[in-house]
Amino acid sequence: MYKLGRGNRDKVQQFMTITGASEKVALQALKASDWHLEGAFDFFYSQPQISAVNTRHLEDIFNRYKEPDADMIMVEGVSQLCNDLQVDPQDIVMLVISWHMKAATMCEFTRQEFIGGLQSIGVDSIEKFRAKLPSLRAEIKDDNKFREIYNFAFTWAREKGQKSLSLETAIGMWQLLFAERNWPLLDHWCQFLQVRHNKAISRDTWAQLLEFVKSIDPQLSNYDDEGAWPYLIDEFVEYLTENGLVQRTK
Repeated sequence: MYKLGRGNRDKVQQFMTITGASEKVALQALKASDWHLEGAFDFFYSQPQISAVNTRHLEDIFNRYKEPDADMIMVEGVSQLCNDLQVDPQDIVMLVISWHMKAATMCEFTRQEFIGGLQSIGVDSIEKFRAKLPSLRAEIKDDNKFREIYNFAFTWAREKGQKSLSLETAIGMWQLLFAERNWPLLDHWCQFLQVRHNKAISRDTWAQLLEFVKSIDPQLSNYDDEGAWPYLIDEFVEYLTENGLVQRTK
């Protein structure tokens, strides 16, 4: 153990015994707290990526859900995980969890994504994971996190190898995301796309719709016809006014 005085060596040993952390993590926490044991515990438990998660437990959880013949959790494993967490696979919390795991594809987790995500969330058992669900679900109410999760959802929900998002998938994702935000024009937007557009959704349209929802009031009173909105959003505004769905006031 590094060249430490007896007192500090004892602290490292005590820290490792109480937390189950490695010597490297114990040293990191103690140095960060100027060798105050109480401060080191506070540091340790406030850092989910180094803290109370036992890597062996994480490996066990991953192995419980992974495919028998592949080092991946696929649809069946995700379904089983949802059962054990007692959540509907369509619950938005599964999107928030996938965002924490930096998952590349919907309904799939690599070993690295899954274990890294659990470390980031700070859980090492299904019971702790289940207890964390309300706070994970609440993250969607934070504007900055909502934007990150919204942008993540586009790439996550795309078919592999595709640049755009299929219309059906995009509508499903918008209904999931904007239900949380109570956007009054959501149903009209989805109907408009099915009637007038009926094509895949580009990343630009996906990103610009969030700006539209955040900045334009539902009566369109502050919508600028000369603004730099994508043509699809201009067409949507026309559709709303032509069909008398919104009475524009300026």
